[in-house]
Formats: sequence, structure tokens, C-alpha cells
Amino acid sequence: MTEIIKLDATIPESLSGLRVDQALAQLFSEYSRGQLTKWIKAGDVLVNQKVCRPKDAVRTGDQIEIAAQQIIHDDNWQAESIALDIIYEDDDVLIINKAAGMVVHPGAGNQNGTMVNALLAHAPQLTHIPRAGIVHRIDKDTTGLLMVAKSLQAHHSLISQLQQRTVIREYQAIACGVFTAGGTVDAPVGRHHIDRKRMAVTQNGKPAVTHYRIEERFRAHTHLRCKLETGRTHQIRVHMAHIRHPLLGDPLYGGRFKTPKGMTDSCLAALQNTRRQALHAGLLGFDHPTTGEAVSWQIPLPDDMQRLLELLRMDAASHTD
Repeated sequence: MTEIIKLDATIPESLSGLRVDQALAQLFSEYSRGQLTKWIKAGDVLVNQKVCRPKDAVRTGDQIEIAAQQIIHDDNWQAESIALDIIYEDDDVLIINKAAGMVVHPGAGNQNGTMVNALLAHAPQLTHIPRAGIVHRIDKDTTGLLMVAKSLQAHHSLISQLQQRTVIREYQAIACGVFTAGGTVDAPVGRHHIDRKRMAVTQNGKPAVTHYRIEERFRAHTHLRCKLETGRTHQIRVHMAHIRHPLLGDPLYGGRFKTPKGMTDSCLAALQNTRRQALHAGLLGFDHPTTGEAVSWQIPLPDDMQRLLELLRMDAASHTD
């Protein structure tokens, strides 16, 4: 089954001089660069009402129009009866609290047991929505709030709000090291030039902005609240590692494990046995696709992160002068 995709945009000054395919990848980040390139080559992309080539350069003010077809879902995706922690649901949107360990989309090595499989069983009409209604991702081992569009109208609205950076997404994280103050990381994120499973801050990456503030400091760790302005793959994990404060337990970007002297055995064991990044999507907000009302949801930290904070708090208190 296919859906007609209609998109339009004006090239901003920041993208002037880039190739068409590069510029579109930044303007419409919910679509892969490969998909966008196919549309360009098929003549489905117009720049100032003219067919273009992927290598053609764009200039400030150029008008982009896309009218293309997209396969709505992979016919191999199967519905599976898997329990979902549903925070909210109406005819247009579904808000899920994703557990650690659940993959969002089926892929190589993960064809079953994913969020998509569970959603197709819960709401079979999602077979008619691109990517089963999922408009943003959460990493496999990250917990928290995920929004799902249940209608094409809602899908278009939520995608548009993501593009305009008006969706509120706030995460809680436990980072290694002690921060002196909050701040912002504004550094482009792209695929690592050697290890394709990793992301990295790279000159040719997509724009990525993460704001963070301090919630609580410990002897060698900091509890943070991170607000996403953009939503790149692994963004918070990559940005925190980039400023030398990787997330506790991060298997990809965590670096060498370090602890302060005098830590209790129970606290040390808990930190060493943390097998996932300490990251939780705790706050999500947007304008409702139908009513236009500002809506938001907030959920507490999962038990494992709460326990880690309790142990770090006890460790800090035992070393107070």
C-alpha cells in the first residue's frame, strides 16, 4: 500500500550552497537521504518548479516541492500480542511508556517483539499509517514516552511539529562526571566514519541541539534534565560523550568506567552492573492534531534509575565533611 507524500519548504540561509539531496535530508529528517534521492531522480522533487538532480546546489529562498509515493508499511511486519504501557489514547494519538529492551521498529535481527509488532495488534488500522504511526524513535535501552499517530492527519501534524521544533521532549539522564553548570551542546551528529553502528559529532552531520540543566550533583556523577531541540539518532548520548560526560552505563559511548575512592560495595556493584544507558524520556508535549490544544505528559523515572540515584545520594552523604 502506498501514500501520496506532499511536502514543501523554503531553503534557509544556513543550507544555501548544499546539494539538493543534502539540503532535503536536513529539511525532512524523518525520511532517509536514500529515499529523498530516489524521489529526486524520479522527478518527484521540484526546485522553483523545475526538476532537479541530487548534485544540484540550492540557494537561499529556493522553493522546494515534493509530491511522491511512499510504501506505507513493510508487508513483513506482523501483529503480535505484546503488552503496552499506554499512558493516553484517543482517535488521533497514542502515548506509550516504552520499557528498556524493546526495539521500536523491526529490522535485521529484530523482526519480532518490537513496538511496531505490538502496535499493529493493538490498533490494526496503523497498517495504513507510515511506519505504523511512529514519528520519532527511542533507543532500545532508553525508557519513556513515545508518541504514535493513529490517523494520517495526526501523522502529518506531528511530523510538521517535529520539523518546526515545537514538540517538547525532555529526558532525564545520569551522566559521568560533575557538571559545574547547565548549558547547550550545538554540534552536528552523523554516522561515525569507521564504525557504522555508532553516531558521532561530525562536520557533515545533521544539525543537533541539546539543552541540559543540572538536577542534582554527586561525587562523580550528575543527574541531568536534557531538552531536545532536534532529534538525531543517539543525540543525547553522543552530545554528552562529546563534552566528556558520557551517560552512566552507555555500552556504545560510555568510555572507561571510573568511580571515586571510598564508594560502598553496594553502590560500586550497582554502577558496574548497569547494562543500559541511564536515560529516560520523561516529558512529552505537542499541540493536539485535531483540537490544537497544547497537551503534555510526564512520567517518573523507572525503578532502576531511581535506585541508582538513591545509591549515589547515599554515597555523597557518607562523604560530606
